[in-house]
Amino acid sequence: MYKYITGIVKGKGQKLQAINGVEDHIHFLIRIRPACCLADLVREIKKASTVFIREQGFSKKKFQWQGGYGAFSYSYSAVENVTRYIKNQKEHHSKRSFESEYLRLLEMYHVDYDEEYLFDWFK
Repeated sequence: MYKYITGIVKGKGQKLQAINGVEDHIHFLIRIRPACCLADLVREIKKASTVFIREQGFSKKKFQWQGGYGAFSYSYSAVENVTRYIKNQKEHHSKRSFESEYLRLLEMYHVDYDEEYLFDWFK
């Protein structure tokens, strides 16, 4: 799965620095060229990987990604720490849930949000 997503990103002319996830979400760090539209890239990753997951039978239920996504930018000096964080997802999420982590990131980066639109897979 991760190799497939890496191929999508590479095919769009971008560089995937790190990718990893757990049962209910995935993280990736992508070096995006200035001309790249992030929303278009994420839409293509979701679309193509959904088809791949369904064709390969990776999910017993009808697979689909959550409607939204979170994107955060980091300075070059933070790449090593973010890469390490992504690689250690299983260990990290044994201590903190995705929901609490995501809310912490939104607060840390002063992102306004409406809880009604978060975590739509619970609804």
